[in-house]
Amino acid sequence: MAANTVMSCGVAVAAAAVCPSVLSSSKSKFAASVSFATNATTSRFTMAANWMPGEPRPPYLDGSAPGDFGFDPLRLGEVPENLERYKESELIHCRWAMLAVPGILVPEALGLGNWVKAQEWAAVPGGQATYLGNPVPWGTLPTILVIEFLSIAFVEHQRSMEKDPEKKKYPGGAFDPLGYSKDPKKFEEYKVKEIKNGRLALLAFVGFCVQQSAYPGTGPLENLATHLADPWHNNIGDVIIPFS
Repeated sequence: MAANTVMSCGVAVAAAAVCPSVLSSSKSKFAASVSFATNATTSRFTMAANWMPGEPRPPYLDGSAPGDFGFDPLRLGEVPENLERYKESELIHCRWAMLAVPGILVPEALGLGNWVKAQEWAAVPGGQATYLGNPVPWGTLPTILVIEFLSIAFVEHQRSMEKDPEKKKYPGGAFDPLGYSKDPKKFEEYKVKEIKNGRLALLAFVGFCVQQSAYPGTGPLENLATHLADPWHNNIGDVIIPFS
């Protein structure tokens, strides 16, 4: 029955395209049915989500935001105020992740230890923080916590004073020293690239955390080298079903 319905609609649309005179009468039931079919098809395709073919796009995600592909399975953005706050929070976390991922990979690639062992000094009473093998001035845990708290509090206060949501996310000025925002068309393209790379960095950081949980004390590059050395035995299956 469904196949017959689809075939009927296809024939109707084809007839409308080849013989428009057949549908010239506004009283024709056939014309009304074809019009309904074509309108429904157009609406279905325009409201389809880009992240998954055939999935409907939520009505509150119109595709205007950078990186908006209609993905919101938990419907977190139904409230407009929440949607704007989530977009801002996602972008900030993406930027932190894009800083964190190279900060994890580069020291390990240079042989200066992995990110897991780099924080062990904080658990030692009177421990001294180091960066790339060099002692950090005022590198005791209480001092570092105070400096971070005051710095982040100042930055977040300054950001909260800005009421324009676009300027809060893309302040420009000193934060755009290379002038990427000067060309509006290019700027929109860069926004999409930034959010895409940021989401990839977020997934990468989650992967680092999962790897470290599966093999405590090891870094991502060490895990990768171990896997490449013996991929049939060093993989996710070995974690789920350990071999004796």
